[in-house]
Amino acid sequence: MNKVKWPLLVYAILAAASIIGIGIAISERSLIGAIGCIIAIVVIMGMGFTTKRKMRENGQL
Repeated sequence: MNKVKWPLLVYAILAAASIIGIGIAISERSLIGAIGCIIAIVVIMGMGFTTKRKMRENGQL
């Protein structure tokens, strides 16, 4: 069985939380909240992909 890649797991949980936040913001009719969550998801996904690329280059994946 493979070991857990903790940084990638944290990014995945944060991304899921941001997607949930988008749904909550839409249901509350909060435009600022929805935009904030969309920005957060873009930043978190970008950081996750960057981390994955660095881990692949270092042979950790």
